Amino acid sequence: MSLTELQTCRVLVADDHPLLLRGLADLLQATGEIDLVEATGSGTRALAVIRERRPDVAVLDVSMPDVGGLAILRAIREGGWPVRVIFLSATMTGRQIAEAIGLGVWGLLLKDYAADSLLDCLRQVVAGRKWLPEDLVAKARRGGGVDIGGEIAGLTPREKEISALVCRGFSNKAIAGMVGSTEGTVSIHLHNIYRKLDISSRTTLATLFVKYQSQISEND
Repeated sequence: MSLTELQTCRVLVADDHPLLLRGLADLLQATGEIDLVEATGSGTRALAVIRERRPDVAVLDVSMPDVGGLAILRAIREGGWPVRVIFLSATMTGRQIAEAIGLGVWGLLLKDYAADSLLDCLRQVVAGRKWLPEDLVAKARRGGGVDIGGEIAGLTPREKEISALVCRGFSNKAIAGMVGSTEGTVSIHLHNIYRKLDISSRTTLATLFVKYQSQISEND
């Protein structure tokens, strides 16, 4: 199996599961064709390497305890860095997949298939073609059809208040001053909001809250 397309490909791998990380690193190095820039178990380290060394492709675990793949992808997009991202995940919710696709992810790969499919996925991505399995894309479509109004209606009054202020673009510090709380308490509220809505960013929260407000207006 030829890896010609990968001969000049510089790849970063980040996953907080040591055995999987080592296995993927060994797989890439065994080809003799790929320049493994770094293999790390830290999202913070991965972001630093991406910022400093600009690998061609970053293979990232979606859920890492310090900085997750979606946050790194957002930073790449905001920075305008020419790094193509492939996400690894044991499971991804429809909303996570939809958010990843919206942010321009190049590949989605379930960890169960990583050993067998990573090289094929890399080849596609390096050639300029996205690796987005139809079953995962379909899951994103289904995830996009959830009852946003019902989910946000289930937030506490304070969580709704904070969501509305996030929607208006205020920082945690500014929100804390407006609601008479501390910045740390606001961060805890945001963590709970993200968990309840199954999201991971202020941008997604703002988008959902605007939809929620629109639904309320239509029903009035």
